[in-house]
Amino acid sequence: MPPSSVGLWPESLRWCDITLPTPAENLALDEVLLHEVDANPQRAFLRTWEPTSDFVVLGRSNQVETEVNQPQCQVERVPIYRRSSGGGAVLVGPGCLGFAVVLPLTDAVRTGGVTAVTRLVMQTIASQLEAVVPGIEVRGTSDLVVKDRKFSGNSQRWLKQAFLHHGTILYDYDLDKVQRLLKSPSRQPDYRSQRIHTDFITNLAVPRDEILRRLVAAWNGRPEECPATVTEQARLLASSRYERDDWNLER
Repeated sequence: MPPSSVGLWPESLRWCDITLPTPAENLALDEVLLHEVDANPQRAFLRTWEPTSDFVVLGRSNQVETEVNQPQCQVERVPIYRRSSGGGAVLVGPGCLGFAVVLPLTDAVRTGGVTAVTRLVMQTIASQLEAVVPGIEVRGTSDLVVKDRKFSGNSQRWLKQAFLHHGTILYDYDLDKVQRLLKSPSRQPDYRSQRIHTDFITNLAVPRDEILRRLVAAWNGRPEECPATVTEQARLLASSRYERDDWNLER
């Protein structure tokens, strides 16, 4: 971890590599883990996963008609979901590694503020990946880029005693799908310079297993089975919220 983050969060995290059966359950699991750590800040968590099919994920406040090419999504049968954190819309699927870091929200972390804390989390990840791909930078609010092209987008949600930082890393994804299915985002970082998706994003030229190993090393992850009670909570939350059109589409 970067020296400036020492003492801000645990030296090691529980780590689980788990992909649940449906998109809704996978989105719900990140929220369940956040509430679990909020209830017990000593149980910080790293989760890694990878979608088995393509789907769009809106940020909590996004409007679907502004961010997504809905007619094309219908043609290609790509469903649209909404996560509990902020940020912009993303398209995910096989070739896109997802991760979630759930950390205790101590007074020291809260004092740093969202911007500074986000940058420290991003630098923790970037420092590991840069060992295999020199030149990786943190740009915008929470992007990882190489040669001025984004390969990882991230967002956060803060509760009283814990916060969730989750994101994706493109490593072998069909980037043309992003151009077809997502509109130009309504909010863009300055460094994007109005580029279209296929001129702005890229795959990180690193095998999945190496990216996974680097993520685990960044957080000193200790392998652990995800408790059945947690996955059951995710299933129930998916049913009550993440599978519902009034959550996903109506804003």
